[in-house]
Amino acid sequence: MTATRTPATVRPAADAPEGGRGAAVRLGGLALAGVVAAVLGVWFSRAALPTVLADPGALVRWGLPVTTTLTELAGSLALGALVLAVGILPLRSGPATAPSAYARSLTLAAVAAGTWTVLAVLGLVLRYASVSGRPLGSSTFGDELGVYVTQVDLGRNQLGVVVVAAVVTALALVVQTPTGAAWCAGLAVVALWQQAQGGHAAGATSHELATSSMFLHLVGAAVWIGALAALAVLAGRLGDDLRPSVGRYSTVAGWCFVLVAVSGLVNALIRLGGLDGLGTRYGVLVLVKAALFVVLGLLGAAHRRAALPRLAAERPGPGAGRLFWRVVAVEIAVMGAVSGVAVALSSTAPPVPQEPPTSPTPAEIVTGHALPPEPTPLRWFTEWRWDLLFAVAAVAGIVVYVRWVRRLRRRGDTWPWQRTALWVGGMVVFFWTTSGGPAMYGHVLFSAHMVQHMVLAMVVPLLLTLAAPVTLALRAVPGRPTTLRGDLSRGPREWLLTLVHSRFGTFMAHPLVAAVNFAGSMVLFYYSGIFEWALRNPVGHVAMVVHFSLAGYLFANALVGIDPGPSRPPYTQRILLLFATMAFHAFFGVALMSGEALLVADWFGLLGREWGPTALADQQRGGGIAWGIGELPTLVLAIAVIVAWSRSEERVAKRRDRVVDRDGDTEMDEYNAMLGRLADRDGPRR
Repeated sequence: MTATRTPATVRPAADAPEGGRGAAVRLGGLALAGVVAAVLGVWFSRAALPTVLADPGALVRWGLPVTTTLTELAGSLALGALVLAVGILPLRSGPATAPSAYARSLTLAAVAAGTWTVLAVLGLVLRYASVSGRPLGSSTFGDELGVYVTQVDLGRNQLGVVVVAAVVTALALVVQTPTGAAWCAGLAVVALWQQAQGGHAAGATSHELATSSMFLHLVGAAVWIGALAALAVLAGRLGDDLRPSVGRYSTVAGWCFVLVAVSGLVNALIRLGGLDGLGTRYGVLVLVKAALFVVLGLLGAAHRRAALPRLAAERPGPGAGRLFWRVVAVEIAVMGAVSGVAVALSSTAPPVPQEPPTSPTPAEIVTGHALPPEPTPLRWFTEWRWDLLFAVAAVAGIVVYVRWVRRLRRRGDTWPWQRTALWVGGMVVFFWTTSGGPAMYGHVLFSAHMVQHMVLAMVVPLLLTLAAPVTLALRAVPGRPTTLRGDLSRGPREWLLTLVHSRFGTFMAHPLVAAVNFAGSMVLFYYSGIFEWALRNPVGHVAMVVHFSLAGYLFANALVGIDPGPSRPPYTQRILLLFATMAFHAFFGVALMSGEALLVADWFGLLGREWGPTALADQQRGGGIAWGIGELPTLVLAIAVIVAWSRSEERVAKRRDRVVDRDGDTEMDEYNAMLGRLADRDGPRR
């Protein structure tokens, strides 16, 4: 359906008090607080003291934390402004002389991203000077810097941040829709992932956990800080839309608060090693950052309870913008201080050594982890290899689903408890599969990896499909019957409808395409370099989990789903499609069971395992698992299709009976009349 575009009343630019000077003052306060906190933190930790050997100079030692702070704040502002455009600000068009707040947000994102790019380049140069101990004026500095950004992982990651920030700058200048802003925001998140690879996370003994927790920390903090700073800059142009925009941001900020708290706690536990670590200079900085974070949480709660009613009572116009700035000024300054302390922490050596082991085992050389103990039935549920990214996703999935159900019940609607149980069960199984025994042993045993794969692709999607999450969301999330809110912005409901009805979403959800993707991607994954990429690279692992979970959901939804989707084929064709896919799975499993070539031999064949079967025998066992585990969910799917078929026939029969009771059996009467006409026409022959 098409939303009706309502014209917005936009104040002329000459009347807007929030000009360039006001924006510069507000952003300057944020930057100043961050720089001061970073300098004080580095001074306290003594991280900027001259080194005995290869000292790069005071300019590098003090300039690096300052540049890093400004770089992170600029990146946060760019991402925050894009998040506002994605789903918070009204999408309205004013006259050419007075651009709307939405258009201003994209301009602000472009300017912030451009600043981010320049500062990231400067930070790259200073970072190399710091790690190499080379003064900036060294005669060979330029050539060595080229080697650093092309052959050293840390340098390549920093160069990747520069490139992505530059791309975000260019795109933010041309995009005009929430979809375009979402793509830009996604690219900014990619840059934060690159940034999470550096610093203490790069050398941590728990590298994957440190990296994922740092990534979540950076994203949560960037959206929280950047979106509030962008709102402060744009508040004077929002008029009547200031209060709903602040309310929407408040919901996002609440999720960011939880995300930053959890990821920050995990980061602190990894690097402090215990309560004794709090007595070090690094530990004191952690306590200062935690105290500032608590202050931020209290300020946010107070603003949610007091500021929104004050904004509602304020007349739209310049006064509302100034009131909003006065309310959040202290919060923005504290946010800058938190960012500065975080930079000081990244410049300070933590109590727990972050260096790799001096005498690594074969498993540590290949995987980066010590070899786990021999698996037993009990250890499949007691050994854990935490993946914070998917753990947070599982917990958030349960919380959101249950809140939606409670929202329906508060307004008097019902929702089957069986669906809630299926969803919770599916999220729990997903959590165990990505952080429990399958994750622990799937890194060293092909058979365990196959258990993880099949559960993600067949068991979890089946549970989640029968829980009908999209149907629940469309009923529980507030929204209009059109595809957009009244102010044409996109909230959760609007984005969900956009994804479901998009051309790409419709194509991928088509039953035939879903079946080909579900079965064919398995062969492509294992018999190409993608499998090795997923083993060696955290990004590849995340892509593997997301792809096979979504592929399984789309396939199950095409067969037995309740959620909206494309036109599903008749039940006979669904059964044929299911059995064809089952036969393909059986063929794949038999091929692995009879194969004599070891997949990713320089991974599974070099782990130095002294327990369990040989790598090839374990791979053949994995083929049997692929065949065996796939049969049970397929059988459940077949039963579900047959049950749905039976219920459909019952509904058709009941509808026909009601028609017969109301109008008589017209079809049977017409059939008997036709037989009578045929009999009269033929008649007895003489």
